[in-house]
Amino acid sequence: MNAEQQKLSIKEKVGYSLGDTASNLFFLTFLIFMPKFYTDVFGLTASAVAVMFLVTKIWDAVNDPLMGIIADRTDTKMGKYRPYILWFAIPLGVAGVLTFTTPGFGENGKLIYAYITYTAVMMLYTIVNVPYSALMGVMTPNAAERTVVSSYRFVAAFVGQFFAQYAVGMLVVKFGGGDDAKGYQLALGLLSTIAVILLFITFATTKERVHPPKGQKSPIRQDMRDLLTNGPWLMIGIATFFQLSFISLRSGIIPYYFDYYVSSGEVSLLGITRDWSSETLLTTYLMSGTAIMVLGAVLTKKLTKMIGKAISYWGFLGLSAAATALYYFLDPDDLNLMFILNFVRSFAMGPVSVLQWAMYTDCADYSEWKTGRRATALIMSASLFSLKMGLAVGSAALTWILAIYGYKANVEQSEESIKGIVLLMSIYPAIIALFGMIVMVFYPLNNKKMTQIETELVERRKQAENDSAEV
Repeated sequence: MNAEQQKLSIKEKVGYSLGDTASNLFFLTFLIFMPKFYTDVFGLTASAVAVMFLVTKIWDAVNDPLMGIIADRTDTKMGKYRPYILWFAIPLGVAGVLTFTTPGFGENGKLIYAYITYTAVMMLYTIVNVPYSALMGVMTPNAAERTVVSSYRFVAAFVGQFFAQYAVGMLVVKFGGGDDAKGYQLALGLLSTIAVILLFITFATTKERVHPPKGQKSPIRQDMRDLLTNGPWLMIGIATFFQLSFISLRSGIIPYYFDYYVSSGEVSLLGITRDWSSETLLTTYLMSGTAIMVLGAVLTKKLTKMIGKAISYWGFLGLSAAATALYYFLDPDDLNLMFILNFVRSFAMGPVSVLQWAMYTDCADYSEWKTGRRATALIMSASLFSLKMGLAVGSAALTWILAIYGYKANVEQSEESIKGIVLLMSIYPAIIALFGMIVMVFYPLNNKKMTQIETELVERRKQAENDSAEV
């Protein structure tokens, strides 16, 4: 088999994917539990949390391209990207624990502590995850194989999500014994330890094979010009912003929705009648949704072969938006419909999540094909910029809208605040997802185009090797 068409071993695919399991132990915990941790356990107001999320995440988004520029210019015996996974795994784990530690400070002291620790953990997350994301683009030059790797990656990511969703709530109760502050700290200690071990495995089992064209110089201005004239990247970058705003807004509201809106107690769920607590319903809802999302991710390769990446992406994002909007019409005791709609939404988000990163690596190939230059980490880090801007807007919007509707922590909610919670679970995120869908209708890199690009790049690299050998 030609080295340029090399397929990766299952060991390397699994090893690479475990890095996303590690990342999602943090990411899902931050996404789902952090807003409620800050308002109901740490003791900050919803408006203060909104401002903090917006300020810190905008900075976090800005430093993503900086990390991409640094990683693309790194040159070690271990590669460009793998060393960062090794060097910063432990600092990331320590920062994760500190972020979920509640100090005995006053209100201002706590807010300063939250700003410092949250900024630190997200910067370290960037230092690890920008190179990690770029690594997928240089493990193999085969676009179809990268889609397979992306499927492995997101099945592993969903395993991390599944574990975080199941474990965090239960571990907080078990470790805290009624003291949620202690419970969160110890729970993150366990999750961080697991994440560090998984990142070490990723480093040990992967290899970088695709390198920039020989003699390529890397002026930053040229790299940025290439990026900003890369039409397909701009489209998927804008779609990512809306996709992550959608995910952040809806994921963050789920604990509030189950605590303050959904009926619990002696109710029937999917044919099982028992005494359901709100915590048990929440955990069951999250875990079952993640399991269905894994199924969607596994089927992504077959779907993209039939209809292409772009149509799969925008079609399933639109389906997820429709299922989300229907929550507006549900009553507190419509548990079965809540779960059924969550199954539809989750299945649809499986292919969307897989294709997002596979399409970014296609954009890196497109850029090299168009310009003769390759800057994989910059493209992936700029993509993380879009992702984190989406998270920033979604997270800030969540807590701001809660504040606008009069949300007060740990008390019975007013009719107005319940209305806000329902809208945040349904109409507001659905509208955001629809914007992302519309952008991707015009995405130009279909299967035929990517086959052409891949073939021509292979020929260019062969010619470059032959020219070098003759010299």
